[in-house]
Order: sequence, then structure tokens, then C-alpha cells
Amino acid sequence: PKQDVRPFTTERPSSQGDKEPVYRDCVKQCVRTNCTGARLRGFQSAQPQYMALTGWTCRDDCRYQCMWTTVGLYQAEGYRVPQFHGKWPFARFLCFEEPASALASLLNGLACLLMLLRYRSTVPRQSPMYHTINAFSLVSLNAWFWSTVFHTRDTYLTEKMDYFCATAVILYSIYLCCVRTLGLRRPGVSSMVGVLLILAFTSHVSYLTFVSFDYGYNMAANATIGMVNLLWWLCWCWQNRRTLPYWWKCGLVVVLLHGLALLELLDFPPLLWVLDAHAVWHLSTIPVHFLFYSFLIDDSLYLLNTEKMGVKVE
Repeated sequence: PKQDVRPFTTERPSSQGDKEPVYRDCVKQCVRTNCTGARLRGFQSAQPQYMALTGWTCRDDCRYQCMWTTVGLYQAEGYRVPQFHGKWPFARFLCFEEPASALASLLNGLACLLMLLRYRSTVPRQSPMYHTINAFSLVSLNAWFWSTVFHTRDTYLTEKMDYFCATAVILYSIYLCCVRTLGLRRPGVSSMVGVLLILAFTSHVSYLTFVSFDYGYNMAANATIGMVNLLWWLCWCWQNRRTLPYWWKCGLVVVLLHGLALLELLDFPPLLWVLDAHAVWHLSTIPVHFLFYSFLIDDSLYLLNTEKMGVKVE
């Protein structure tokens, strides 16, 4: 008899595919047949080393194969492709679960590293913002590293590190903004804000780790922090538009970053099973690094020159 794969209503539609009986039965049968005894040893001996090193197991391979079986049944019945375990189905490339997003994350990290090196070679260490910007760059590089790892292999650890490190970047962006707008004249203020941000980050991570890993809460928290960052920078840009000829770079960067984040709302099945809205978002942010660091270089040199001349910093 024909399998019934009609979609059904759930509280989490993102998990519709993996809740289908046809998927669950397929995984159970595959694991029972292929993941014990001699067949398991055969799988392990034939498995490429890079797959074993990234933690792909026989059960993972069963889930991957059964995902495509279920997708095929959905398409044959004319239904919309479902998500599995909160994600769209992606065609695996080597050991990369989400090849486009992994590549985009890597390219963002490389762009950040390239511009950090340019910043260090252009701006003297005596510039007031030099060390704060270097620290921000290292936090960003760490986040892009874990984003690349997570999109290569989605595990409990890599997911948490990707989410937590992304939050760290957003919080440090606020600290960077605070130091630039207030801390150069009032170091005590930026120190106090820094302590509060560390406490906020600790509370955020503790809640998601020990209470509930709530995706909705995490998104709302990051969106709120991001909006504070956006408005703070835009207010500073407006106040300095007549005195700093490069102010528009900062304004454009923060508007672009928040505008491009809206691409996530498109949420469509991956084109060619590779390119989804998340990957498009990551790809679109690569050029922003160059503009942002261009602003940071201009501003750091301006601060250094005004400090040498004894001019009050705005």
C-alpha cells in the first residue's frame, strides 16, 4: 500500500519531517540492518577518514538517507518539502552538512582576518581605540570559526558554541560603541557597562544551558541587543555628521547589517539543496567587513591625530 505522507499540524513545524512515521520507521530499519555487527564494521572500514573525524556515525548516515527518502515521498505527493530536526534538507558535500553556509562563514572569517591585519598595519598601537578594536576582531573571528564548524557538523556542542559566540559579538559591539562614544572621555562608564555586559552574557548562557535552550528567547534577546547597538551608533553618527567626513561608513554598516538580517525571514527550501536564506544572509555580509574596518581605520587615525593635538574627542 502507498505510504501516507500528508503533512500534519505540529507545534514546531520545523520538525515536521523527522516526526513523520515513514521517516522514523526508515531510520529504525536502517539502524537495525546496517549499524550492528559485521555491517557496522563494514560501514566503519569503508567510511572516509574525514567523515569519521567530523563525527559522522552509522546512525547519522541512516538519518541522512531516510531524510531524502521522505523528501522524495513528499515531492511525489505534491507537498511542500518539510524540515528535519529544525533544518531544511541539505545535500551533504564531503563532511559539510550545510556547504554554502559553511563556506560563507569561512569567507566572513577570512574577510575579518584580512581587515584586522590591515588595521594593525595601518593604525599605530598608540591610537585610543586600538586595543578595543583588536579585542572585538578576535571575538568576531572566534564567532565565525564556530559558525563554520557548526554549519560543517551540527552537534550539541557546535550549536551551542555558534549561538553563544554570536551573542558575544553582539554584546561586544555594544561595548565597542560605548567605549567610542563615552568611554574615551569617561573610562569609568565603559568599565561599568563592560561589567554589566559580562553579567548579561553569563546569565544568557546559563539560562540557555541549564534552564531551557529556547530558540525564540535567544532570537528575541539578540534582536533587542542588536537594536540597542543600531540606535546607539546611528545617534552618534548623526551627532558627528558635520565634523567626521567618514561618519556615513559607520551608519551604512549598521543599517546594512540589520537590513541584511531580514533575509532570514525569507526561509525557503534550499536552492539545489545547497543555498538557503541563511547562507544568502552570510554571503551578503562578507563585503560589510571591508566597509566597517575602513571606518575603524579612519576613526582610529582621527582619534590619534586629535589626541596629539590636544583636541577634545567627540
